Amino acid sequence: MTSGVVEPTGGAVESKGLKAGALGLASATVIGVASTAPGYSLAASLGLVTAAVGLKAPAIMWISFIPMACIASAFFYLNRADPDCGTNFAWVTRSMGPRTGWLGGWASMMADLIIMPSLAFIAAQYTFLLLGFDNLAANTWCTLALGIVFIMAMTWICVVGIELSAHTQMALLVIELAVLVLFSVVALYKAYAGTIPGSVTPSLSWLTPTNFGGASALTEGLLAAVFIYWGWDTATSVNEESDHPNTTPGLAGVLSTIILVAIFVVVTFAAQAVKGADFLSNNSNDVLSATGKVVFGNSALGTIALKLLIVAVLSSAAASCQTTILPAARTALSMAMHRAFPPKLGEVDPQHLTPAFATWLFGIFSSFWFALLVLLSRYGGGDVLTWSVDGVGLMIAYYYGQTGFACVIYYRRYIFTSLKNFLFVGLLPLVGALSLSFIFLWTIKDTTDPAYEDPPVSWLGWSPVLWLGLGTLLAGIPLMYWWNRHDHAFFRVRPDPIDSRPPPEGGEPLPPLVAEGAPH
Repeated sequence: MTSGVVEPTGGAVESKGLKAGALGLASATVIGVASTAPGYSLAASLGLVTAAVGLKAPAIMWISFIPMACIASAFFYLNRADPDCGTNFAWVTRSMGPRTGWLGGWASMMADLIIMPSLAFIAAQYTFLLLGFDNLAANTWCTLALGIVFIMAMTWICVVGIELSAHTQMALLVIELAVLVLFSVVALYKAYAGTIPGSVTPSLSWLTPTNFGGASALTEGLLAAVFIYWGWDTATSVNEESDHPNTTPGLAGVLSTIILVAIFVVVTFAAQAVKGADFLSNNSNDVLSATGKVVFGNSALGTIALKLLIVAVLSSAAASCQTTILPAARTALSMAMHRAFPPKLGEVDPQHLTPAFATWLFGIFSSFWFALLVLLSRYGGGDVLTWSVDGVGLMIAYYYGQTGFACVIYYRRYIFTSLKNFLFVGLLPLVGALSLSFIFLWTIKDTTDPAYEDPPVSWLGWSPVLWLGLGTLLAGIPLMYWWNRHDHAFFRVRPDPIDSRPPPEGGEPLPPLVAEGAPH
């Protein structure tokens, strides 16, 4: 560190028994992009964006990239100081204290849990569609059974080893991106050529940040887009298994967001050019399949291309099942190692060097949660799976925003020592945090009204989205206080932002994140 510029060569990496050096920059970036599941995310959420803002969906895609890029800067610099696989849990604890950090870790794990049913459902449904078993795809019990198989298979891969996980991700991502590019090129070509009845000629006005239809419409669109981008931070969750844990994961997170904005803007442009925004909104449960049938037609080649599109969404959902388990298990591992969770969750398999117990526990619990939500959707008179997609956006906005604030607080004594510090550890993280806080708070305001859903749905006076999002977050508070009574060592931790003294050559290792006098 020179001239007051924050350039730490690395805080100490406290070994938790994970396999160090297993991932390089390419593998970590693949995990970051694959975790976002571009194909699945677009298929599940693009219709929600167009329902909110119409033809302005491409503008929402690049606007929502701004807070993501800002938060990626926060992840990059916090990871350089403390490459802990608990990521925002560890960093927020260092910056803002143990209770705030505990809730950040809880929010990130619960976001992973809430979305698992939707991922497993899509993976099961698309498998049946790929094989031509349309009747099974519409059968609740068949999709439930196959979805559980997917969850447990991805859990097993995560337990066996991080390299197998990365190789699986690479194969699935290559297939997914190749098909999305094919879809976009053919859709845009046919839209410009006018060979699709009812197509809309693409316009640069779709990218201008104006005329969204009001603050609520803008916020609703941004919330759905935040969900679409969510997942790139998994690249930092595998920091302790990366070759250069202080730099590689953070850089992989930044690269992931850049790759993702290109994918999302292009595919959104192409998809709404097919038959306009209303067509996407009316097929919000499966945007890519509906538009794919129009784009590729009924010819032999079109049938093959449509099958490939199904494969893309299937591989995307399957990959995201796996990469949703990865960060959740590692957050649980970190929390257990810091005595914020039961120590059993901190066990690492001696053969595979992965948090096997936490991984299996999350996989099993996800299966039960999946079954509950599917049965509620089938027999409860509501689309609980869609509500969970909206609800998880609240959790994401909360813990991403929290991480942005943590970066500013952690480095507060360095922010004004150089222009670089001001921009990358001060301004950008703060802009990202404030943007996501606005989305979080405005969405809470909107979802207190049952009319947020169309048709209106009320669970004890609130929209189900609010119960699944904010309700799950608040449910962690009594659990946190129960654990505090059981083992309060972690809750004696005090924030320890870096001071303004330049460290000695080579960097100054940070102290362990445990209370004074508490065993670690």
